[in-house]
Amino acid sequence: QVKLVESGGDLVQAGGSLRLSCAASGSIFSINDMDWYRQAPGKQREMVARITFGGSTNYADAVRGRFTISRDNAKNTVYLQMNSLKPEDTAVYYCNAQVRTPGMIWPRGYWGQGTQVTVSS
Repeated sequence: QVKLVESGGDLVQAGGSLRLSCAASGSIFSINDMDWYRQAPGKQREMVARITFGGSTNYADAVRGRFTISRDNAKNTVYLQMNSLKPEDTAVYYCNAQVRTPGMIWPRGYWGQGTQVTVSS
């Protein structure tokens, strides 16, 4: 059993910053990619940022230059530093991790429960 728990969501004014965390726990052999997604009301879930085990990163155009994804492999945790927040960043933010459990050859994706980020204008 693998569990992902996000934290750090809050209400913040435009131009402010937040740092989200997502910790994976349970029967984990290794974690490949770790991603942050977001879903705004009435919109589809979209990927915000990705980080590989080795630390390579990729960002959506809408957040590049403002958000930074990082991870601590020893803690099985991924972070999302969000600066210069805009009202359009308002959404529920979810983490996704590609996890190999003991005995499994291929990883499978796990989702957290989400954390609400609200940016007021």
